[in-house]
This record gives sequence, C-alpha cells and structure tokens, in this order.
Amino acid sequence: MLRTVGALVAVAAAVGATWAQAASQPSVRVMFRTPSGNIGCLGSVGAKGLPSLLRCDILSGLHPTPTGSCELDWTGYSFRGRGRATATCAGDTVYDKRAPVLRYGRTWKRGPFICTSRRTGLRCANASAHGFVLARVRSRSF
Repeated sequence: MLRTVGALVAVAAAVGATWAQAASQPSVRVMFRTPSGNIGCLGSVGAKGLPSLLRCDILSGLHPTPTGSCELDWTGYSFRGRGRATATCAGDTVYDKRAPVLRYGRTWKRGPFICTSRRTGLRCANASAHGFVLARVRSRSF
C-alpha cells in the first residue's frame, strides 16, 4: 500500500510539472487573410508538447460541397500539425477583417504549417504533407 501511495505521489508530481511547463510555454495564436477578402485563417502553433491547429474558412463556401452531414455550414478546412485536413462544419467563421493580409505570391510559415497565397486560391500543408487548397471555383484536401 505504501509503495502504491508513493507511486501516485510521483505521478502527480510529474503531471504537475508537465502542466507547469505547458503553462509557461503557451501556444502562439496566428491569423491571416487573403487579399481577395474571401479566405481567412486562425490557428495556434503549440509549444513543445502542445498541439498545433490551423483552420481556414472561405466566405464563398466550399465547392464542391463535401459529402456527409452538416447541420450548419461547410466553412473551410482545419487540421493539426500532422495528419489529414478535414472539412469544417461550423456556424461561425474564423475570418477576421483585421487580420494581416498574406499577399499573392507570398508564403506564410509557422510551426508545422506552410501556406501560399495565389490569385487562384490558398494552399496550406502540414508537416506530414497533408493539407488543402481553398479557392472560389474548387476546393479540395490532400
């Protein structure tokens, strides 16, 4: 019994130290929009041990419309630092007209994400080479 209590105290101390480290190294919030005013992105780049997330919405809607049920709107795509992007079903948008503009021909790179803005749309990928293309005419994930 004494060994079990000692082990639990050690685990609690380790978890507390991990939370303290995470709190001292918060995620960095990131945001940008395209010059057309049609696409906006918001995310967080995690500090060591915290997840990185990026969501980009297209105000004109996803074309073609994704398969599957969505009681709200298909707003764009979201993904983590690794793994596939998924279509986002949401009743809100991450678009912010005050966000910095990622000019056409420019590339934005933070943590595991890289996005390139072109007149034809926005292409974003993560560390595992998965991502999406958002465009007024046709959007897709890869």
